[in-house]
This record gives sequence, C-alpha cells and structure tokens, in this order.
Amino acid sequence: MKILAIISEFNPFHNGHAYLIEKAKELYDCDAVLCIMSGNFTQRGEMCLFDKYTRARHAILGGADCVIQLPAAFAVAPAEIFAKGALKILSEIPQVRALAFGCENGNKQDFINSAKSIIEENDSFKNILAEKLSLGDSYIKSYAAAFEACGGAKGLLRGPNNILGFEYSKALLRLHSEIDILPIKRIGSGFNDCELKENYSSAGAIRKNIADGKIKFNLPDYVFKDVADANVTNAFNDFLRHKLFLTDAEVFKNIYGGGEGLENRLKSLENEPLESIIDKATSKRYPSSRIRRMLCANALELYRSDCESFLGGDLYIKPLAVKKERKKELLAALSRSRYPVLTGINGNDLSNTARNCFDKDLFEQALYDMLNLKSIKNHTRFI
Repeated sequence: MKILAIISEFNPFHNGHAYLIEKAKELYDCDAVLCIMSGNFTQRGEMCLFDKYTRARHAILGGADCVIQLPAAFAVAPAEIFAKGALKILSEIPQVRALAFGCENGNKQDFINSAKSIIEENDSFKNILAEKLSLGDSYIKSYAAAFEACGGAKGLLRGPNNILGFEYSKALLRLHSEIDILPIKRIGSGFNDCELKENYSSAGAIRKNIADGKIKFNLPDYVFKDVADANVTNAFNDFLRHKLFLTDAEVFKNIYGGGEGLENRLKSLENEPLESIIDKATSKRYPSSRIRRMLCANALELYRSDCESFLGGDLYIKPLAVKKERKKELLAALSRSRYPVLTGINGNDLSNTARNCFDKDLFEQALYDMLNLKSIKNHTRFI
C-alpha cells in the first residue's frame, strides 16, 4: 500500500481542505490518504470548534481514508516542533511515501533547496535572526530576512502555509526520510483574511464568522450540519486567565516561546481580560499567536523539557477515524510501524516516554470535555 499523508488541523474542515485532498489524489498515485491531525487545541493556541473525533469524521467524509492524532505536545507548539512531531510519527509508518501540503507559492525544489540551505547555515541563520530582532524588526520580517540571507528562496516565507511547508521539508531532511513532498497551491483567501469569500474562505474567517449563515457556502454540507454544536463559549478564555494567575513566572521559561522577560510581562497583566493580556503582551518581537500559544500550552501543562523528551523517544499511533470498509487493511498498514497502535485509551504497554506523551492527550481531552460540559468516548471511530 502506498500512502499519501497530510498534516492538518481542520478547524474546521472546509472546502479548501476538501480541494487539497482531491487535488493530492489527482496528482499522486496513492492507495490511501492518511491525515495526522491536531487534537482539540491548535498551533495558534485556540480550542477547536469541534472535538477531534468530529473533525476526523469530517475529514473521512471529505476524502481521507484514515485520521490519526498529532499528540498535544506537538500540536500546541511552534511550527518547527509541530512539523518535527508529525513527521517523527509519519516516518515510522513504512507505507507513507509522500506528504502533500497547501502552499501560497513555490514548488518542490524551492522548499527542498531552501531547507538544505538553512540546515547547512544554521548558525548563520540564528545570528542574522538575532541581529534583525535587536534592530527592532518584527519576528516575521527578521525570520524572512535571515532565511533569504542564508539561501532560502526569495518570497517563499510570505505565507503561513509556506512556513509550515518549509518546516516539513527541514524535518524530513533531518530525519533522512525518503518521504517525498507534494506542495499544492491553495485556492481562496489567505489565512489572515477574516472576510468571508464565496466558496473558499480561510479557516480563520470561518471561525470569526461562525454565526453567519453565509459560511454554509464555504463548508461541505456534513460540516455545516454540525455548526449548531460548535464550541463558541468563552469558557476556554476564562480558563487561560485562571491558569495564568496560578502559574509562577518561572514556569513560563519552560514553555516554548518563554524567557527574555516575557514571562514577567504576562504575569503583570494577569488581572486583565484575556484579549487585553494578549494585546498588551504582543509586540514586533512577540506576535499575538505566540502569546496565545504560550497561554494555551500553560493551561495544558505542555512544557519544552517534556516535548524534547517525546521527540527523542518512542511514541504511538492513535487512530481517530478510519474508513469502515478499509478498516482491516489500514490498521494493518499502521501496525507495520514500530510504534504501537492505540484504538482505545489503554496505553499500559507503552514505553515511559510514550505513556507520558499519551497522558497529555488524555488530559487535553478531559479539559475539552470539561469546558464543553460533555464527555466523549476516547476510541477510534469507523466511518
């Protein structure tokens, strides 16, 4: 079996995601599409509109054959760790032959050549980035300048999808993986465009306008049907503030993005509304997405030291949803990995490292259930 993989959040699954799966199948001769997807919390530090099992079902209905979970420790982390964690797992599944991802521009060679250049010039890249930041440039602008100075393709890092595609390429090279990459130009509006468009809008625009009936034109019918059950409460924001209040500043130094005095800044704002905390802690050097992700990681007790341990040890494969008629062959394919496959919550046979990582997933599910006042059975769905 030849498997094509997609790394995803699907928050929510929309027409652009369905297009990505369809186009990937058209361009790449594969036997199955496997998505590795964030759990209930995202890389931007947000709680998902739908729980991970609902989103996995949407992906199966949208053309995927199997969805497995990206552990919370990697899902709520900077792009580099997000990519490393996903590809550590995918690289251990022998039949995964290619990785498809959406991009704003660029081609396969742009991503591969740029990743090689940055890996070879890693120290120079870090020095240039630090220099640009010290001059007062924004983190995004400084990163792009260091990237291009070290041989990265000009203009390649102008969009968030391209940044992830670049990190995927780096991670694959460092793993010496034979997984091929398949960049697919995305259609519709950009990630930061919060205006609804006809048929193809960004996930951010859909989340912002979740109460607007016009989102119907941006979502498959089976997703729109579930919108009435979407999480739109402020419970998570209140919980982030509560956890910030309870956490010592020193703890934030062990969270990705912490240090440099940012932990003291956050603690000084702990009595303000969440949006005010994020707004006042945001600067050219520290974008709002980084602040929110740090607050989310703190709430989920996801620490840098734990994550580095997980990246260095054995993990597991947690299927969230599998196409029913292909259950036997797909689970057999996953079982060829040296990582155990978990279809329920029994992780007793896991190594200590994997068990600790899996416990983080159980905690994030329990927190999501608590904030949504419901309980979800934590086992694989066959759709």
